[in-house]
Amino acid sequence: MSIIAGHKITKNLIENISFPSNEVMLDLKDLKKVYPTPKGDYVVLEHLNLQIRKEEFVTIIGHSGCGKTTMLSMIAGLNPISDGSISVLGKPIKGPGPDRGVIFQSPSLMPWMTSLQNVLLGVNQVFPHATKAQRKDIAKYYLQKVGLEDAFHKKASELSQGMQQRVGIARAFAIKPKVLLLDEPFGMLDSLTRGELQDILIEIWNKEKITAVMITHDVDEAIFLADRVVMMTSGPKAKIGDILDINFDRPRTRKSVLEHDDYYTYRKHLIDFLEH
Repeated sequence: MSIIAGHKITKNLIENISFPSNEVMLDLKDLKKVYPTPKGDYVVLEHLNLQIRKEEFVTIIGHSGCGKTTMLSMIAGLNPISDGSISVLGKPIKGPGPDRGVIFQSPSLMPWMTSLQNVLLGVNQVFPHATKAQRKDIAKYYLQKVGLEDAFHKKASELSQGMQQRVGIARAFAIKPKVLLLDEPFGMLDSLTRGELQDILIEIWNKEKITAVMITHDVDEAIFLADRVVMMTSGPKAKIGDILDINFDRPRTRKSVLEHDDYYTYRKHLIDFLEH
C-alpha cells in the first residue's frame, strides 16, 4: 500500500474504480490476450480492467514485455482480443476505425509522399463529403500546429526523424478521433527533440481535448503529460498494478511541474513501483 497526496492506493481499490457511464470514453473489461506456442498458451494479459474518462490523458508505464503495446494494439483494433471486451462510448470495437487515431514509435509515413499528402491520406478517408479545398485546409492546419508550415511539400523521406514524427502527430489529430493512442511516440528521439514534441503534443491536446492513452518508459514524461499514470505489473498475465492521480493544474508548463511540491513524491512512487 502507498499514500500519495493523501490517497491510499491498493490493488483492491484499483479493481473497484469505476466512473459514471456517461463519463467513460474507453472501457476495458476483464481483458485477456493469449498467444499459442508449441509449449502451450502464453498469457500476455489477464483480468485487465481499466476505464478512461472523456478528455482524459492517461500514460501507461511498466517493464518491457509486460504487454503495454499489446494492450494498445488491441484498443486500436489491430490485434484480436482473446477474452473480455473493449468499448468506445459503450460500443464494442470491431477492428480498426477512425474513432481511434494512432501515433506509433516509428512515424510509418509513405516516404514518396509529401507531408501534406501523408496527412491527407487519413483526412480524405474520414471526411469524404468535404470539398478538396476543405480537406486540404484541415491537413494544413494541423501541419502548421506541429510547426511544419514550411514543409508542406517536402517528401517524408527528406524529413528528419523528429519532423516525420511531427507529421505523424498532425495526421493523428487531423482525423478528429475520439481516442488518441500513442505508442512511445518520442522513444527514438534525442532528449531536446523529445521535449519539443512533448510541448507540441500537449499544446494541441489542450485545445482539442481528445481522450489520450500513451505508452512511455519515461517516468518524467508520464508525469508531465498525464492526468493519471497507470502502472502495469510484469508479465506474463500482466494487469493493472497501480494507478496514480497527477493533480497538476492545466495548462501546465515543464517549469511549473518541476517546481510543484508533489512532483518528486509522484516520481518516487513510480520508480518504487518499477523497481519492485
